Amino acid sequence: MNKHSSIKSSGSLLERASEMYDFGSALRSGSEGPAPVVPAEAVPAPAPKTGAVPVVAEPVAAKPAKTAPKPLPKPPAAPRADVAKPVSAKRHNGIAKIDRQMLSDNNFINPEGPVTGQFEEFRIVKRQLLLAARGGKGYEPVEHGERILVCSAHPNEGKTFCAVNLALSLAREKDNRVLLIDADFAKPSVLSTLGIEHAPGLMDALGDANCDAESLVIETDVDGLSVLPAGDQTNQDTEYLAASRTADIIDELSRNDPSRIIIFDSPPALAASPASVLATHVGQCLMVVQADETTDSALRDALNLLSGCDNIQLLLNRAKFSPTGRKFGSYYGYGA
Repeated sequence: MNKHSSIKSSGSLLERASEMYDFGSALRSGSEGPAPVVPAEAVPAPAPKTGAVPVVAEPVAAKPAKTAPKPLPKPPAAPRADVAKPVSAKRHNGIAKIDRQMLSDNNFINPEGPVTGQFEEFRIVKRQLLLAARGGKGYEPVEHGERILVCSAHPNEGKTFCAVNLALSLAREKDNRVLLIDADFAKPSVLSTLGIEHAPGLMDALGDANCDAESLVIETDVDGLSVLPAGDQTNQDTEYLAASRTADIIDELSRNDPSRIIIFDSPPALAASPASVLATHVGQCLMVVQADETTDSALRDALNLLSGCDNIQLLLNRAKFSPTGRKFGSYYGYGA
């Protein structure tokens, strides 16, 4: 559903959400027809802490010519912790190996694993997002629909869990590749979730006009999946995102691979301001709502902050009851 439409009270994809929340009153404007909700049953494990930010060597100035007079030494400039350090553009030559055991231990989708209930739930989630991104079956693609922001109102409601699982599911598509961007700059966790070592990323490219963001993209051993880390931490992440360079970088990432679906793992909307700015750069937003925890007022407030995106859908996370008795995964012989 988007922020202008209401939630129906029937239908297998809507019942769990409507049992617990009155989203309709928060989202109804009457200007558009109803769009489906995409619920998923999942219980994420706590996100592990990220590694330390690597120290980047400052560029060395060229030595003066022998005939030139020796310049007087300049006092060193005081370092600024709130500015991203420049990083020289260097493409990753290797393929990052994703830790499958870590994924399984933390209840994530195993890329080569069996068809489980969770696997099937994210198949339903991604299908609706792909229709909005690419069009088809009577659907017109939305502008920048291939860019999807995954967000939540508060921390620990499952946004990173859903973003990573959605990326793993989308990577199995035959006509699309997926780029997962860790845009939670204050508390990045995508790399540690996948078992990949810390590396420079998006914030480094935003802070250095000579840095090619594409060169920082990490290819993984999951076919079709690549990752762009958050990069160096800064207290000016919102200001960097609001600058014109952000739009240029995102446009370039899309042009470099037209088959890409770009997923942004965003900070929580009610905990950090970058989410509201990121919403202006995407065509779709997936708002993760935790069953029995996310309040109606919190959802309303978060949706207002994400109003820069015109297409917002809700994903009900950690739902434990299905009134229709759905048991996805059991049809393939692997249980619910």
